[in-house]
Order: sequence, then C-alpha cells, then structure tokens
Amino acid sequence: MDYNNEPPKIVFEGEQFQRPTRSFETPTPKIVRLVIKYSGGLIKDENQANYFLIGFVVVAIIISLFLVFGLYTKTPKAVQYREDIPLEIREKLPPGVWETIPSKFK
Repeated sequence: MDYNNEPPKIVFEGEQFQRPTRSFETPTPKIVRLVIKYSGGLIKDENQANYFLIGFVVVAIIISLFLVFGLYTKTPKAVQYREDIPLEIREKLPPGVWETIPSKFK
C-alpha cells in the first residue's frame, strides 16, 4: 500500500511506466464559462457565475408564476342584459343607449 499518494508504477520488461494521474477537480461546465465570458468582466470566477445562474433561475420561476397564475385584477364581466345594469348607472344612461341593450325577458 502506498502512503505517499503516488500512483503505483508498472514495470514491463525492465522499463518503468507510471499510470497517468487523475485529477479529482471537475471541469468547469460550459454554461458557467459562457456566463463568465459574456458578463463583460462583471463575473470573474466560477462561484460568482454559479450565484448568478441561481439568481437567474429564481427570477425566471417568479416571472413564470406571474404569467401562469395571472396575478392581476380581472376585468368585470361585460353587461349582457338590461336587468344586469345597476340602478345608479341605469339612471345616467341616455334613452337611445338603453333601447339598444337587450332584455332577458323578451
């Protein structure tokens, strides 16, 4: 057992070959490299790019929720019949407009 953290050496016919060492460092993902490249110098390292991407995802989810659930006031239902018009509005209507609105009971 090797306690010096050196890769074991393999001997073939009097020659020594050393196994290639594997790095335990993972390569930087392409999306992180793109964020760093196109940030204009604002994002300088991988950690900053990761935080930016997490923030971007959170903002995208919030905007999606606004669009899906429609967090806005709904417009009132359009009046279809004379009987649906409240009295205070009915009194202010000119006679010509009142006659153009259909009645439920005709």
